[in-house]
Order: sequence, then structure tokens, then C-alpha cells
Amino acid sequence: MPFEVFDKRMTPLAKAPSVTIQKRGVISLNKAAHDLIDNAETVELLYDRDRHVVALRAAEDSSPHAYAVRNGSKRGPGQAIISATAFTAHYGIDTTATRRWKPFVEDGMLCVDLTQEGTVITGNRTKTTAPSDAADGADGADVAAAEASVDSAAEDSTDPT
Repeated sequence: MPFEVFDKRMTPLAKAPSVTIQKRGVISLNKAAHDLIDNAETVELLYDRDRHVVALRAAEDSSPHAYAVRNGSKRGPGQAIISATAFTAHYGIDTTATRRWKPFVEDGMLCVDLTQEGTVITGNRTKTTAPSDAADGADGADVAAAEASVDSAAEDSTDPT
């Protein structure tokens, strides 16, 4: 097997926030991203059709549009996951590959600009086709663990669909 050049942009930076949309429509946040919405236990999912921006907004448990945020890591607090399959399907958000983005905060919401390419995550710490600045956040093993944790779970009971 030939040598390949190590690309430091592909190494996750644990303290940099990242949001991942997984193949099954699950949204995962690393700890830094979850901190940006005050470690909310429930969120509302929003979408700006004009700008192609996904947003997560902290919500009360009683909100009719609230989705539960679950701990996605067996290693303790850190990664948070939201079952968003119906959301991604409704808005036609591409889930053919697991992709990770560097989020931004707008009006108190955690946002992801889907017009940006994102980093494709192929699992088990193998990453490919990354734009120059989007390789921050959870590693492929965390993504694989989060995907495995939702394989047996259907949409969360607080999901209105």
C-alpha cells in the first residue's frame, strides 16, 4: 500500500464545535456545539429554505415541536444526538453520506449552512473530501457510535411526526 500524506485538517479538534448529519438523518453535536445552545435537553429544528440553513433552538420539553437531545456517547457526556429523520426527509436534506460542518450561532440558534460542502465521514476515523476549514469536531468513531445507538431507536416520542 502506498504512503499517503497526513492532512492535519482531517484531525478533529475536540474543542471546536461540530454538527454532523448522519446517513439516517440523525443530527449529532459534539460537546462544544451542544454547549453553544446551553446543553439543551430538547430542541426545535428549523430550516431556512432560502439560505439552506438548518438551525437548532433550545426549547421547553412541553413544546409541541420539541425533539429530545440524547447522550450519544458511551464514554460519558459529550456527544448529543437528535433523531431528525422526518425533518431531513421533509426538507430534502441530503443524507446519502454522513457529513460534518462547523456550525455558527445566529439569534441564539445553532446553525449549519448546507451550501458549504461539509466533511464526508466514512466511519472508523476515516475521512475524505474535506473542504479546507470544515474538519473540526467529533471523530469517525464517535459518529459510528452515535449511528449505532440510533439504529434500534425509532423517531423520539417527542417527535410530532
